[in-house]
This record gives sequence, C-alpha cells and structure tokens, in this order.
Amino acid sequence: MGVKSSAEEMRKLQITGGSTYIVSLPKGWVEKMGLERGSTVSIRQLDDLTLCIQPKGVKVEDKVRRAVITIADSNKISPESLIRRLVSAYLVGYNIIQIRNLDRRIETSQRYAVKDFTRKKLVGTEILSDLPRELILQVLLSHTELSVNDALRRMSIIAVSMHQDALITLGMDDTQLAREIITMDDEVDRFSLYIIRLLKAAVSDSRILREIGLRSSRECLGYRLITKSVERMADHAVNIARNSLTLTMSNLNEEILNELKNMSESAVKVFEDAVDALFNGDYASADGVFNMAYDTRAMEAGAIQKIIKNASPEDVPALRLVIESIMRTAEYGSDIAETVLNMTIKTEIQEA
Repeated sequence: MGVKSSAEEMRKLQITGGSTYIVSLPKGWVEKMGLERGSTVSIRQLDDLTLCIQPKGVKVEDKVRRAVITIADSNKISPESLIRRLVSAYLVGYNIIQIRNLDRRIETSQRYAVKDFTRKKLVGTEILSDLPRELILQVLLSHTELSVNDALRRMSIIAVSMHQDALITLGMDDTQLAREIITMDDEVDRFSLYIIRLLKAAVSDSRILREIGLRSSRECLGYRLITKSVERMADHAVNIARNSLTLTMSNLNEEILNELKNMSESAVKVFEDAVDALFNGDYASADGVFNMAYDTRAMEAGAIQKIIKNASPEDVPALRLVIESIMRTAEYGSDIAETVLNMTIKTEIQEA
C-alpha cells in the first residue's frame, strides 16, 4: 500500500528475479491514461536524476487554461498596466484570456490598447469576443506547430535584415524605409514573447520540452538569454534607423559610409556565425566568434576619427550612436556565442 499525501504517493521499491527493481504505479493514473496489462510506458532520466514515466501511443490532450483579468472602477487600470497583465498571462501559458469590467463598458483606450497589442505582438492569438464589457482572447497556435528553433531562426533573420536595411538608410534619403524598419521590430517582439511562453511551459513539462525541439530543461535558460540578445540586436537596428532620420543626408561623406558599412558587415557576421553555432551545436564555431568580435571592435577607433574629420558637426552625435549600435550588434553575437559554449561544453570535455 502507498502512503498518500496531498502532493505525492510514496511507494516501496521491490525486487524481483534477484536483480530487477520494480515499483507499482498509481491505479488512478493508469486508468486515466487508458493503460492496461501489457501496455508500454517510456522511462526517461532527467537532468536532476528524477524519472519521467509516460505512456507510449497515448495522446495527452493539452489542458485549456483560462485567465480572467477584471477591471474594477475602484482600482483603475491604465491601458499600459492592462497590457502588462495581458503579457504576463500570455507568457505563463494561459490559452484563453478574458478581460472584463463588471460595472460598465471597457474604456476605449483600454480596448484599443489590447486589440492593437494582440495584433502586433502575440503570435497565434485571436480575439474571440469583443463585447462592451468583455474581451476574450484565445491562443490558437499549438507549441507543436512552431518550435523554439524555428521561431528563433525566423526572429534572427528579421533582426539581421533590419540591421542591413538600417545601414542602407544612412546613404540615402529614404525616410519610408527607416520607418518600415522601426515597424518590423513588432515582428521580432512577437517571436520573442512566443519563445518565452514556450520556454516557461517546457521548464515544468518534459513532454512539451521534447515537442518544441529541446533536449533538456537546462537548455531553456540558454535559449532565454539568446532570445533576449536577438531582441536587443533588433532594437539597435531600430536605433540606427531612427538616427538616420536625423542626419543631413547630402553632407554625409562617402568615406564615412564605407567605414560604417565595413563595420556593419563584420558585426553581422559575428551575429550570424553565433546563431549558426547554436543551431549546429558547434562549440568550435562558437569559440571562433570571439576573434571576429575583437576585429569588429578594432574598427571603432578609425571610424570615429573619420566621423570627427569628415562629418558635419550636427551629424556627429547621431553617427556616434550609429557606431555604438553596430558595436552592440557584435557584442550580442558574442553573448550568444558564450551561451552556446556553455550549452555545448560537454562535447569538448570528459567527465572524470
């Protein structure tokens, strides 16, 4: 007999055949899983040495989790505060998020903020109900439809494209392109929030962990750090685009443009190689990223000298900020590479 508590069941280990250890499974769990004598279960050892037992061939339905956010007149919530509540509910894995006001209509500013944020930032989320006192959102995209690696790869491609386009805006009077780059940051944020949602679910559910393409819960922290670095890289692409809007384009020296272009290509190479090292699980490639990052940093002093010498005084502050954003791109590549080293070190060492 097992000694049962509110949180767990204690079972005694038994031995059979002189060398095989066995332990009985809870009857309630067996029945719930639809198992019977002769059914097969898989047993996996996790990083913390606990064992995960799962039935083979039995589909476990994802539980629909519902969150209710109540807007009370006695505790006025600004649109920004409401969005923060919405983001938190999305990230911790709720499938249905209901926003309601029990006393009167939801304010127009609150309603617009929720609908605009959902459209721009929440992957796979639709508004099911839009009533005067209620908004209901549902996350329709399953974690099996878009893996962490696929989402991160797409996120990285967009970030690199933003950076490259932002450098183009420095040499041409195209305010429309600069504004498009700024708008593209919403797409990067969408994937970032989606990845964080997946990682949070995977930490507590090994089934989800495997379904989203990760090998162990330890990888979740690494992917979280990398996702943040990609997001910040895209933010600096936006900074370059915004600074390009303040430049006097007709006075921007060709020599300066070439120097910035060379720095940008080097920084993007650092970033792309670090991301490739992640997807390939390649320790050596990640290690090589640091030399490229050092070479990119060595270009900074020469670029600053050319700016001081050739740029108009009113453009110098913006150009210095552009250089800073390019350098940050290389630094975020180095940060990604460092995380990859930590994630793949076991391929380079032997445990004694």
